[in-house]
Amino acid sequence: MYRIIIKYIWFGDNMNINVGDKITMKKPHPCGSKEFTVLRVGIDFKIKCCGCDHEVMVPRSKLERNIKGVNL
Repeated sequence: MYRIIIKYIWFGDNMNINVGDKITMKKPHPCGSKEFTVLRVGIDFKIKCCGCDHEVMVPRSKLERNIKGVNL
């Protein structure tokens, strides 16, 4: 029970990602860039690679796991 609550607090409420934010991912895009710009927020995120301008739809759960940092 304690472990589940910590995980919810750590990942659930602390992720304030807005449209226009630049995020850094743990793994790079095939072009080599780790930076993405957020285009749409909701159940899914629409992000655009800053290296090659490729747009990708990513589920919220997957993005929150693979995010390294948010640059405003």
